[in-house]
Amino acid sequence: MLRFRKGAQILGGGMWMRLSDRTIPCVIDLSDCGLDKIEETEDEYRIGAYVTLRDLECAGVLNDACDGVLAAAVRDIVGVQFRRSATVGGSVFGRFGFSDVICALLALDTEVELVEAGRVPLATFIDMPYELDVLTHIIVKKHDYQASYQCLRKAATDFATVNACAARWDGAWHLAVGARPAKARLLSGAEAGVVSAEPSCDELAHAIEAVRGLTYSSNLWGSERYRRHLAGVLAARALVEAARYTSPEGLEAARAACAREEAIR
Repeated sequence: MLRFRKGAQILGGGMWMRLSDRTIPCVIDLSDCGLDKIEETEDEYRIGAYVTLRDLECAGVLNDACDGVLAAAVRDIVGVQFRRSATVGGSVFGRFGFSDVICALLALDTEVELVEAGRVPLATFIDMPYELDVLTHIIVKKHDYQASYQCLRKAATDFATVNACAARWDGAWHLAVGARPAKARLLSGAEAGVVSAEPSCDELAHAIEAVRGLTYSSNLWGSERYRRHLAGVLAARALVEAARYTSPEGLEAARAACAREEAIR
């Protein structure tokens, strides 16, 4: 039906439909396909496309495994009633630039599973063209994650002006920046400018420079210049919070470096 019924669309929660004036002549509902569960296997978590943002927020085992970043990313999205209807699959397949969900998942070891394309890394999927395919699962692989999600909103339940998520797993840092307002982008390893488990002030400065080197633009939620500055600050905060410094002196120096960046305009 998706392929042969002209204009057919799969509808999840349908919560962002008012952002568009498109007419959808045929809606396909997958709510009876058993995709509303979070399943754990030996080496990964399988999040069904129909799992709601509220389910994701309250998934204690999954959030503990991911150092709390998924709950942190969704807890300010509109309100509880909205999050009980909006689906993870809709948030990911839509590849919205403002998506808090994608930003958090991108910093983790995440893949998406599609009926035709199979399993694809999330970082690859967000740049793929929109095809007539069905997203069934979001897969988060198990690692010993150290992670932190940061964002700034003009109001508590508004879209993020900028968001950032830093995660360290398998000995490398992964730094995602979203709401640029284009799609989130991932910087990993040396590309992010951070190698040490406890980033030094110089490494934080390199990470900030790398983040600010991404493309930004202006809209109602912030100017290009403001976003570029803010993205560097949020990225540094995320790295410092995720690093879990064992040395009080190192932590204090890193926090001081973040404070200096916040003061620069």
